[in-house]
Amino acid sequence: MSASWVTAAIEGASREVTIRFGAGHALMASQPDDERKGARAPAPFDLLLAGLGACTAITLKQYAAARNWSLEVLEVDLEIVSWRSSTSVTRLLSFEGDLDSNQREELLAVADKTPVTLLLTHALRIRTELA
Repeated sequence: MSASWVTAAIEGASREVTIRFGAGHALMASQPDDERKGARAPAPFDLLLAGLGACTAITLKQYAAARNWSLEVLEVDLEIVSWRSSTSVTRLLSFEGDLDSNQREELLAVADKTPVTLLLTHALRIRTELA
């Protein structure tokens, strides 16, 4: 896997962050005041789920295509669930296409091995330094 880099910048009293990606793309993120009121862009946890969902969808679509399976549409619904001191992600896969039960189960197993899934479920070390 190649290295990725992202720059997130915020100025003044703004609650909106500009996120720039190495490939020249950009997007916004914001933290709503409470219960999503006033949000003008996705919240940070939404972006985390978006990355996991995108990785899952791309990996499973490529996996099915390499096997000539008829996977027409793949939808990945994600939700962060917090309960007491525990937090987990629920991922629901929906397939459209001529897949048998064995193929569906194989795709389910592959979802747990996607690159972003493995990164999030193994010990992730984050080193923070001053620029």
